[in-house]
Amino acid sequence: MRTCMLVLLLIGYFVSSTRAQSATETPQWAQESQTQKEQRMAWWRHDRFGMFIHWGLYAVPARHEWVQQREQTSAEAYKEKYFNVFDPDLYNPKEWAAYAKEAGMKYVVLTARHHEGFSLWNTKLSDYKAPNTPAKKDLLKPFVEACREAGLKVGFYYSLIDWHHPDFTIDGTHALRNNKEARAGNDKRDMSKYRQFMKDQLTELLTDYGKIDLLFYDFSYPGPDGKGHDDWDSEGILKLTRKLQPDIIVNDRLDLNHTEWGWDYKTPEQFMPSKWPEVNGKRVPWETCQTFSGSWGYHRDENTWKSTNQLIAMLIEVVSKGGNLLLNVGPTARGYFDDRATERLERIGKWMKYNSRSIYGCTAAPEEFKKPDNCFLTYNPDTKRLYVHLLQWPFKTLYLPGYKGKVKYAQFLHDGSEVKYTSRTEPGSHMTITAGAEDLIVDLPVVKPNVEIPVIELILE
Repeated sequence: MRTCMLVLLLIGYFVSSTRAQSATETPQWAQESQTQKEQRMAWWRHDRFGMFIHWGLYAVPARHEWVQQREQTSAEAYKEKYFNVFDPDLYNPKEWAAYAKEAGMKYVVLTARHHEGFSLWNTKLSDYKAPNTPAKKDLLKPFVEACREAGLKVGFYYSLIDWHHPDFTIDGTHALRNNKEARAGNDKRDMSKYRQFMKDQLTELLTDYGKIDLLFYDFSYPGPDGKGHDDWDSEGILKLTRKLQPDIIVNDRLDLNHTEWGWDYKTPEQFMPSKWPEVNGKRVPWETCQTFSGSWGYHRDENTWKSTNQLIAMLIEVVSKGGNLLLNVGPTARGYFDDRATERLERIGKWMKYNSRSIYGCTAAPEEFKKPDNCFLTYNPDTKRLYVHLLQWPFKTLYLPGYKGKVKYAQFLHDGSEVKYTSRTEPGSHMTITAGAEDLIVDLPVVKPNVEIPVIELILE
């Protein structure tokens, strides 16, 4: 009996071990060298700053993009109320692209389809699309053309979730999650048909609009009453994506995080990591997506808007930890950016005009350079220049700990004016007694320059 049990345990171990290996083994279609991956992602890691745009029927109720789910509205009632009044008569994607470019953003990601299931393009697979509303046209095509004309990279957001599709099974995240009658009808819903629907829509998106640079899938929630990679056929979706757009960059929300090949970058949302994110002890590419306020879609009455200073500091902090920032705008139902968004974009653009050298091509500073108080550091490994961002303006003196012998020249980035610095002179000097022997003492003007967050550019030895 013991021998039989031992054999069964060994067989079980072998089977589970084999499954674990096959789960992480890179399929042939996904194989690429580390150099190839770095080359594919080089532009993204250089550009650092992008615009996210959440736009759909939810702009009409104007109270969060999850309004259908929050208010537990059926697909029929939601469509009845909002579909035929969606009329973005002021939609001007060239204006959108101009705002992104002037703010210093280098790529734009638009919600081709959000969780409500409404498609912004002229999909052949559903009647629930923009051309059938008063908009009367494909809204993606002019967006893609405007971005390309402005020199911006193009990305699509595509929801794995669909509260409208008749074959999407009702789960704990669905708008009808608490409707017992709707739940009882799940046996009539066929997720295999829904999976094919997604692949057919993705084929349209990745075939009909030329080169697409990014695909932001959203999102998996595996576990009881949820959906994960088996429900989506995530491997099949990613295989199709890479077949149609071999150079595309794809995020990490397909629930393939147990593999090394199922994602390109991590996506912490609405929070700032304490340090550069790691997987198995290794730093990985990452991008935080953030909103101006607490909502992704247009929210008329949302009042927790971040200040321009907060937004610029957020961008700097992200780059100081080796990441990208995808900053979201939610256009109105008539198709324009409201003044709270444009005012911040314009002010971010003013700062970026003079200080973008501390963002593009930059990353975390080498460990030998310690961060001064109330500052963030970014570093350009190609030019070997270090950027000190002064979040709080000090009185006359900035100490750079351990920087002695490492700096050739210092200047303000916004105007290229020299910034003087010294090291400690004679011991006991009443002007320098707080500086260490290996520190630099930077002499600053008493009055802060007229810059939201001043930057000192250090040319290193």
